[in-house]
Parts: sequence; C-alpha cells; structure tokens
Amino acid sequence: MPKGNSSHDPIVQNNELSLSNNRANYVLAVLFVVYVVNFIDRQILAILLEPIKNDLQVSDTAMGFLTGFAFAIFYTFTGIPIARWADRGSRTTIIAIGLFLWSTMTGLSGLARNFFQLALARIGVGVGEACASPASHSLISDYFPPEHRATALSIYNMGACVGLLFGIFIGGWIAEYYGWRVAFFVVGFPGIALAAVVKYSVAELPRGHSEGLNNAEQYTTGEVFRYMWRLRSFRHLTFASSLYTFATYGLITWVPAFLMRTHEMSISQVATWYGPILGVGSATGTFIGGVVCDSLIKKDIRWQSWICALGGIVMVPFLLLFLFLPNYVLALSCYIPALVFGAFFIGPTFAMAQGLAKLSMRAVASSVVIFFNNLIGMGLGAQVVGILNDILAESYGSNAIRYSLLIVGATTLWAAGHSMLAAHYIRDDLNNKDN
Repeated sequence: MPKGNSSHDPIVQNNELSLSNNRANYVLAVLFVVYVVNFIDRQILAILLEPIKNDLQVSDTAMGFLTGFAFAIFYTFTGIPIARWADRGSRTTIIAIGLFLWSTMTGLSGLARNFFQLALARIGVGVGEACASPASHSLISDYFPPEHRATALSIYNMGACVGLLFGIFIGGWIAEYYGWRVAFFVVGFPGIALAAVVKYSVAELPRGHSEGLNNAEQYTTGEVFRYMWRLRSFRHLTFASSLYTFATYGLITWVPAFLMRTHEMSISQVATWYGPILGVGSATGTFIGGVVCDSLIKKDIRWQSWICALGGIVMVPFLLLFLFLPNYVLALSCYIPALVFGAFFIGPTFAMAQGLAKLSMRAVASSVVIFFNNLIGMGLGAQVVGILNDILAESYGSNAIRYSLLIVGATTLWAAGHSMLAAHYIRDDLNNKDN
C-alpha cells in the first residue's frame, strides 16, 4: 500500500506529500470509473454493429474500419503528444478534458445520418480517450509502490471489463427497443459530469512519490522512445501486448455478430448473455493476472512476463471450443475461461513498462505501449476479422466469421513467444536502469 498512515487528505508539507491509504484507494476508484465510462463509450459499437450495418447499408470491411482504424488511428497518434503533456503538466486536468470530449462525441454519434458522419464522431471519441490511460497509469504509479503496482493497474484496467459489460448489456437492450441512436445518447452524456469529479477531487502527486524519489529531469518524446526501445524486454513486452490486444479487439468486436449469425441469437439475447460473460470473465482474468503477478515477482521478476505467456497459451483451446460447439450455452461456457486467461497480460504488462521507465518518462512509456497496442490491436484486430469475413464468405457463407475469429484469436500463441523473450531480458534491463 502507499506510504503514510494519515487518515486525512493529501497535503503538501516541506515539498513532501502526506498520503493516506484511503486517499490512494479513492483515486484508484475514481480512475476505475473513468475507465468504465471509457470502455462503455468505446465498445458499445460492438453490440450495435449489426443494426448500424443494416441501417447504413455498408460491408463488414467498412464496419471493421469504423470499429478499428477510424477510432484507433487518431487515438494512437494523438496519444503520445498527450502523454508528453501528462509527464509535464496536470494529469487530472488532462483526464478531465479528455473525458468531457469523448463523452460529448459519443452522444453526438447518435445524430449521424451516414457512415462518414459516424466515422467523424468516432474519431472525436478516439482523440478524447487518448487522454485517459497514460496519465492514469502515471498517476497510479505515484500513488502505489512497485510491490502493489500490478494489482493497482489491474484494478484500474478492470474498468474496461466492467465497461464492456455495461456497454454490451445496456446498448443491446436500448437498441432492441429504441434503436441504436438512442443507445449512443444514453451512454454518452453522463461522462460529462464525471469530468468535474476528476478535476476537483483527484489530487496530483510529485513524480516518484511512491518510491520516495524525486527526479525533476525532463526528456523529449524522442529521448523517451529511444531510451525505452533500447531495452530488449520493453520491445518484446510491447510486441507481445500488441498481439494479445490484436486478438482481444478482434474477438470483442465481432463475437456479438458471430452469435447472431451462427447461433441466430437476437441482439437482446446477445446483450443478456454476452455482456455479463465478457465483463465478468475479462475482469476476473485482469484481477487474477495482477494479483498473481505481484505475489510471484517477489520470488522472480520474470513472472511479470511468464504470467502473460501462460494466459495467452491456455486461452486458445477454450476459444476453439467456443467457436465450434453447436450449442450456444455450452459455447459461451467455454468462452468464460478463454476470457479469463486472455486477460492475464494487462496488469503485468503496464506494471513492467512503468518499472522499466524513468520517473518522468512513465506516461510516455505507457503511451508507447498503448500506441502499438492500438495501432496493431485496436486498428487491425477488428479490421482483419471484417476483411476475412468478406474473403471467406464465398466459401463458408455465414460460417466465415467462425474461421476469421479463430485465425485472429490464435495470435495469442505468437504473443506468448514474445512474452517469454521479454522474461529472458527483464532482469538485466532492470539492473542497468537508472532513475
């Protein structure tokens, strides 16, 4: 837990911050809720994909672009300069501004009358959401010391899982009775009020507070990238997490369509079954991955990567069963462990990145990982499934999506190889690091 036993709010005394455990947990809770809203607004499109496609009369490839590159390109390329700002400026202000922007643009998505207008709104969501995670990772790392950081970051990232649950469940039921446009209105605008909570109730901390360090040295974005990229463990953890994310986003985005096309489930049925399974399964895996990692790294730091590899390997047999079992109840039962193991990588990956980075590099270090995760994972994952669907449809008809998801999902085996290589180099890179 964070240093300090005071039960009061943080106060600055002689340039040091007196910090209570309650305050650290409160900040983590607020950032968790921010990430819940982040993923509701980001991934609600998955459950709305079929009705939007039918309403706007576009192909699977086009919908793959809408759920992938239309969001990911702008999210990715604005993320690094925003993270650079977060390493120098007020992280709470950056998170609040981003939250206000993406919530507004999500609500405006419901006003889109054609594919181009909806794509523009999704671009706005992407730019706003680029403000959230790098600044949050950096702030959490100052509230929680290294021995509790993977757990804290895993709890933060569980917000994505809860957001998926509510986005799929609420979005599906609203779309069933009121249409997809109303779904965007309902989930979008509440985030505007949350932005004020972040701005006025979350306190900034000095960089390095949790380690009792103070480093005012500043670095350019190029210097941060060159420093981090020289670390072989960082390169491999980045490639690994990008491939895990590639599989994750491909599955998250297209599994609702798979259930509707292959098992002939209605949108409300998918919302009822898939939403809770996705949210609970992913949240459980994210939490277990972080807690087990924090426990095992006391014996060997390489478990930060080994736990990621374990999850990536074990999930594949369960994914295979999910895709090919004919009964949707049995299939979804097998999808639960696939989600649990597939989420192991999240907390350990960002904990390792934060540990490898110098103090005033942390937000940019996270943004570099997120850059590749989103460019390869978010951008290509959904897009590749959409392209494969259109290519394989001639041979497999409505079953094409089954094979598309298998191809994309199995890339976690490739990712596991990079995780093992990251484990091989992590000890040397940490020993050679200077703060």
